[in-house]
Amino acid sequence: MEELPVPHNIKISNITCDSFKISWDMDSKSKDRITHYFIDLNKKENKNSNKFKHKDVPTKLVAKAVPLPMTVRGHWFLSPRTEYTVAVQTASKQVDGDYVVSEWSEIIEFCTADYSKVHLTQLLEKAEVIAGRMLKLSVFYRNQHKEYFDYIREHHGNAMQPSVKDNSGSHGSPISGKLEGIFFSCNTEFNTGKPPQDSPYGRYRYEIAAEKLFNPNTNLYFGDFYCMYTAYHYVILVIAPVGSPGDEFCKQRLPQLNIKDNKFLTCDEEDGVMVYHHAQDVILEVIYTDPVDLSLGTVAEITGHQLMSLSTANAKKDPSCKTCNISVGR
Repeated sequence: MEELPVPHNIKISNITCDSFKISWDMDSKSKDRITHYFIDLNKKENKNSNKFKHKDVPTKLVAKAVPLPMTVRGHWFLSPRTEYTVAVQTASKQVDGDYVVSEWSEIIEFCTADYSKVHLTQLLEKAEVIAGRMLKLSVFYRNQHKEYFDYIREHHGNAMQPSVKDNSGSHGSPISGKLEGIFFSCNTEFNTGKPPQDSPYGRYRYEIAAEKLFNPNTNLYFGDFYCMYTAYHYVILVIAPVGSPGDEFCKQRLPQLNIKDNKFLTCDEEDGVMVYHHAQDVILEVIYTDPVDLSLGTVAEITGHQLMSLSTANAKKDPSCKTCNISVGR
């Protein structure tokens, strides 16, 4: 009996955060004997496992032979933004239930995509459930060490510059490692209406009036929802001046929020004055996508403590939390 054709020239297309399409070429002889495809998928760090395989080692997916390209979805719990290797065999099921299989194809690599707007909207809806009532705010603030502000004055002409967001939050977030911005906080203490005196990020605080950053000339986007094995949750929002590079980046990737009517951060006019509110029951991390001149606000030392344990720098999301995870990859 002739050997089954070995798949070659494998192509991966239509990649999302939890699915992909796969196709390949193969010789036409004995092609009509193929009843199934065996597909072996591994995270890239395990790619060498393929070289130990031989013909009668069971594979991770046995799929009926269907016209190519074949969609792979739901067979594995694929993670977003993760590198994988894939190899393929053709197979023919025998009357006794066993399979005759071809040699393995070459191994190829690909990377799954970030969360799409559809996935982020699912996260947004989960975050809305726990956001809580709205409290007034008047300023955005940014805590850093004294050396940071000295450096800004000496080397950046007094203007804080956007930097690339770290990898904290959801692994599939399209802003991690890509969006450039300046991190601000806006949560207040419910009994004083003012920013808390403690901070995880340094003893010096820059405060700027809310209307200087957030107004009808800016757009607001939902960026992420996560926790770090704690009872409290974080929501990342992005404020981008209309038409700016940051605005264009977010428009393509993130759900946009109505600045006057959403569950997290609002800006509205009452009696000719801009009024601002934030959600009480989540910690908001606000990313502003343009430079900010220190002269627009004030820098002062906080009177509270520096609570480093509360820092979210490169923090990993709890993948088991039912409140802030969706059913696709973490």
